[in-house]
Amino acid sequence: MAHFTVREGIREHAEEAALAALVDEYAATLYRVAFSVLRNTADAEDAVQEAFLRVLRHRDSLGEVRDPRVWLIRIVWNIVLDRKRRAKTRPETDDVTELARVLPAGGLSAEERAAAAQHHVHVLACVEQLPAKEREVMMLSAFEELSSVEIAAVLGITESSVRSRLFRARNLMAELLQYSRSLR
Repeated sequence: MAHFTVREGIREHAEEAALAALVDEYAATLYRVAFSVLRNTADAEDAVQEAFLRVLRHRDSLGEVRDPRVWLIRIVWNIVLDRKRRAKTRPETDDVTELARVLPAGGLSAEERAAAAQHHVHVLACVEQLPAKEREVMMLSAFEELSSVEIAAVLGITESSVRSRLFRARNLMAELLQYSRSLR
């Protein structure tokens, strides 16, 4: 017969509340990260769910985590890269409109929202043209607002590599955006 104390019950409730708070706060961020790599809604949702299952399995070490955002992004990043490696192919549905759908557009009129959505799709299409390494750092920097140190931790590379990839990505983006403006 298991002996269950009030203290254990309170601790379990606190752990559940902490996990629920992590899900509430970071689920959308983790989805965007997963989708940026997997390009499939269902796969991205599965990756986020798997990330939170891993967190659940290691909930005893939650108190040791210094930056939950970076820690969670690192978990989901590893999950999606592992899935990508196993799949070895890129999905045919490389549609950036799904990512544009989850970008914020509150407080705008219908016309402004439509223009903003078009602009988001255009910018995301340019991001898609970047080489993979530059695209990764651009997505983590621009869309997830991670610092160079945080991106280095997520990708497992040096901070100077992050800065150099980000520099190249920004220059390429400027060229792509300038080129697309000249076509209009």
